[in-house]
Amino acid sequence: MKPLVEEKNRQTSTRASRILGASRVDLVVIKKLKVLVSLHTQQNDFQMAQALSAEEAAHKLGINVEIGFADNDAVNQSTQILKAIQNPVDSRPDAIVLEPVSRTALPQVAQAARAAGVGWVVLNRNPDYMADLRRAATAPIFAVSSDHAEIGRLQGKQFAALLPQGGTVLYLEGPSQSSSAQKRTAAMLETKPSNIQVTMLKGNWTEESAERAVCSWLTLATSQNRVIDLVGAQDDSMAMGARKAFQKITSEQERARCLSLPFTGCDGQPMTGQKWIAEGWLAATIYVPPLAGKAIEILAKAIQGGTQPPEHTVTESFSIPRLDALATRKP
Repeated sequence: MKPLVEEKNRQTSTRASRILGASRVDLVVIKKLKVLVSLHTQQNDFQMAQALSAEEAAHKLGINVEIGFADNDAVNQSTQILKAIQNPVDSRPDAIVLEPVSRTALPQVAQAARAAGVGWVVLNRNPDYMADLRRAATAPIFAVSSDHAEIGRLQGKQFAALLPQGGTVLYLEGPSQSSSAQKRTAAMLETKPSNIQVTMLKGNWTEESAERAVCSWLTLATSQNRVIDLVGAQDDSMAMGARKAFQKITSEQERARCLSLPFTGCDGQPMTGQKWIAEGWLAATIYVPPLAGKAIEILAKAIQGGTQPPEHTVTESFSIPRLDALATRKP
């Protein structure tokens, strides 16, 4: 009996294969995509908004997404991504979406991804290597970024609205290796009025790094006689770190004066920057849309259509509150 059963099963399977042949092809085509998203740190509100937007887009599109954080370490980020690319074919991601810690956006790792047929999506950078990398690529390769020059111009206009008579801004920049920070600073300096002076400090996109930078600055003899009229930061978390540093000033009068200054930031996410404005901790921010979710949507469409998307997509940012509302703000 066993051979007869086996033969019957074989014939049934053969007939099913003929009937379902096309369906089997469809099943291969709609294989569930796997995407690795590599971000800077969990200690930054915008990076966490990036992660959330990636998860929401992946859930909507039926994509498996893994979120990784590099702890603001370019070597760590490179190692994590290379390890994923070098996995066996059936377990490696179909695409990498990364916000590079380094200024160079990991060109060697990008080459390794292309060679493995893995998509490569860069957030908040437009690397010089992108056009060459896209040539003969078998997977989508593109960039999605904020307009950092426009963000810097908006900050310059915010400073002008908040300090109509001029004054001095204590300005917290992102790290030196960040092209985003450099573009924001350059555009802010070009846009601000000439009667506004800027004292610059470096942070690392985190509240803790800004608190350390301001605390160190407060100990300098040169800061003792410097009157600050506004505190501006390239990130909402860093603006709040500056507030924490001022809370440590021993002189009650000076502490109260510093904490009464207008503080401004960037990113403007609903549960952080926008919330801090509503609570009175920030005078203004700039809304920067999270990029990871949009990148995954573009990626999924490109893979399904077998096409290369545009090389570079730029999102729009805006001032919160509006610039005209800031101009009428009462100190």
